[in-house]
Parts: sequence; structure tokens; C-alpha cells
Amino acid sequence: MAGKPTIAVTHLGCEKNRIDTEHMMGLLAQAGYDVSANDDAADYAIVNTCSFIQEAREESVRTLVSLAEAGKRIVITGCMAQHFRDTLLDEIPEAVAVVGTGDYHKIVDVVQRTEAGERVQEISEEPTYIADETVPRYRTTAEGTAYLRVAEGCDYRCAFCIIPHLRGDQRSRSIESIVAEAHKLADEGVQELILISQITTNYGLDRYGKPKLAELLRALGEVDIPWVRIHYAYPTGLTESVIAAIRETPNILPYIDLPLQHSHPEVLRSMNRPWQANVNDRLLAQIREQLPNAVMRTTFIVGFPGETEEHFEHLCDFVQRHEFDHVGVFTFSPEDGTAAFDLPNQLPQEVMDGRRDRLMALQQPISLKRNQAYVGQTVDVLIEQVNPKTGQFLGRSARYSPDVDGLVYVTGPARLGAIVPVTITAAEPYDLFGEVAVSA
Repeated sequence: MAGKPTIAVTHLGCEKNRIDTEHMMGLLAQAGYDVSANDDAADYAIVNTCSFIQEAREESVRTLVSLAEAGKRIVITGCMAQHFRDTLLDEIPEAVAVVGTGDYHKIVDVVQRTEAGERVQEISEEPTYIADETVPRYRTTAEGTAYLRVAEGCDYRCAFCIIPHLRGDQRSRSIESIVAEAHKLADEGVQELILISQITTNYGLDRYGKPKLAELLRALGEVDIPWVRIHYAYPTGLTESVIAAIRETPNILPYIDLPLQHSHPEVLRSMNRPWQANVNDRLLAQIREQLPNAVMRTTFIVGFPGETEEHFEHLCDFVQRHEFDHVGVFTFSPEDGTAAFDLPNQLPQEVMDGRRDRLMALQQPISLKRNQAYVGQTVDVLIEQVNPKTGQFLGRSARYSPDVDGLVYVTGPARLGAIVPVTITAAEPYDLFGEVAVSA
């Protein structure tokens, strides 16, 4: 093992990218490399980049430039490597390798080749790889939480989205593989599994010929993990059988993450989601009826080309009418390679920013009302951080997913990685405050 270079790994972007990062770290550690997140002393800096929107690319570029100025040998992996595979090595002389989204499992070989003096381009034109439970993984999340990828890639072609170009078509893991990894994570003490893919409600369609999310959820009901959370539901995939599996499987949280993107039929048609306008209201009513305790999260894009003030007001009315628990709002980003890139009637950024701020201002009192309903109640909270100066803990209730929703600020005895009962004493629009109900 002596003489091997030290390697720092930086993760940017989404949680799918995080899992790729964790597998690379696991493979490198298994091969005997000293791996950490500390760039300062490392010989190599692996940067797992994001290229979803312009803002993400700018963050990736800033990180790469900073490492180049520090004299690091840089390995660029992830979505930006896939996106700009023909130019990155020319544009960043300090880069010794670029590795695509479907090739991260080759990272040990890539490092070995660069050590031998080669500048490596390891990028499959069409990503097809997806890791299973046999691939080593070094988790980077809080100890009680783990992301579990059930599929990779997407078969849909929403006009604003570059993901299929960067990640390929959908490929699902087997139910047996996913459950086996879930059992391993349970043995490590994980309290919360977050199921992710580009469209989790389409899980299994490519492998089994029809979606199998309901069957997967029931199988995960046999795993000794208290919370299983689903991310990225596509409206048509929330079938009766999926809703029933959520309702009837005790450890599946009734947390519905449903990125609707817009409400107006004309905007949805332009987004290449024309069917959705006929689904939204009916589906949301069905969820409220069949999952009365459901926590509803959604995201919207404002400023899509051609969005008028009338379209935007329709969206505002939709948000006020449905009173989602959590709402994220993004301004449209024109991405080269997508159908929306050169659509006519592109909106100025200041108009998009104004609409985003107006929609979030509408949502704030709704979120506050939702949170205030929990004051006086005792809820389970997963403890994730502690302030060493004050002793106050930070955690999340089942209503909150990490990084995208709020936090619960907790006083009283608790331990990291545990789920403890907390009596809620105060609420803000995004966060809750409480005290441990019993000694934990």
C-alpha cells in the first residue's frame, strides 16, 4: 500500500451524484488509497461535477479553477464530464482525467493509468452502468440517513431537462438487489432510507415490463429501518397500488415528493408534459383522500418561455388552493441540447426572479400554518447534528427530507443517529423547535 497517492473527493450537485461519489470513495479505499474530503494535502482531487443548470456548472467551474490554482492533479467526473467530454481536457490543463456518469466504477483503473502518465478520457457515449449492492460504498451523509438508488436515467423528454442526455435512459436494479442493500444499511444502523432515481414511480418498467414500485415498497417493509422515504414521483406513476403500498406498509413514510413543474395546460404542453394538466387536481385530491396524513412536497419552474402573467397567476392560484407542505421554485434555465433552449418568447431574468419571489411569498404563510399545526404535539425526530457550544441538537421529523425541507431544533438529552420523541414548542415557516419528551 505504501507509495500510493492520496486522493480528495468533492461532491457537487444532486443525491444521485452523491451516491456515485460514495461508490468511487469505496472503490478507491478498497484498492488501498488514502481517501478524504480534504484537498489541502491530497495528491489528486476528484471533483464529481454537476451540469444540470448554468448555476450548477458555474459552481463546478469555480471548484475546478480553485483546485487548479492550488496545483492539484484533477480528475473530473460526473455530469459536466459527460456534457463537455470533448473539450474539458483541452480547457483545463491541470485535469489528468475525465470520467463520465456511466464510468465512475472504473475510477481505480483511471487513477492507475494517470499515475503511469496517461491523460485519460473514460466516457461512454450512452451511459448504461448502475451499481448494485456488491459495489463498495463510503457513506457521506449523517450517520442515521442513507440514499438508496433504485434506478438511473430517464425515458421521458421534458423540454427543459438535460438529464437524459447526461444520464441515459432508465435502467432499474432488481428488487432483490435493492432489498439486499437496504438490509446492509440497516445493519450499519441507518434509520432512514431515501429512495431515489430520476423518476422513482417508473421503477422497474424497463426491467420488468411494468412499474414495480408498489412491490418494492412492500418488500422494503420487511427491512428493519423505521423510515423509508420516496423521492421524485411522477404524477402518472402514483397509481392505486402505489398509494395502497404507502398506506399499508408501516415504515414507508407518507411523504409525496411530486415535482409538478407548473399548473397551466399551455405551459405544461410547452414543457412536453401535456397529459399532466388533466391529472394534477384529481391526483392531489386522491392523495388527500387516501393518505390523509400525507406530507406534500412539489417544485415549480417559473419563467418558462412563453409563460404569460395569466399563466403565472394560474400557478399562484393552484398553490394557494392546494396548500402544499413544502414548495421549491426555480427560474427557467435554457440548457443547450434541450427542446426549450431556443424556444421563442424567452423571459428576462428579472421577470423570472420576480415571479419566483412572489410565488415563494405566497407559500410562506401556508408553510407556517402547516408547521404551526404541530405545536404542542410530540413527534419523532431523527437527530443529525449537535451544536458543541450550546448542546442544542438539529434533526428532522418525518415531514422533512434532508437539505430540501426544514429542520427541528431540539433541546434535551439525545444522541446522534437516533430517533427520539420531541414535543414541538414553536414553529417558523420552515423550521420547528422542541424539547425531548423523554430521556433518550
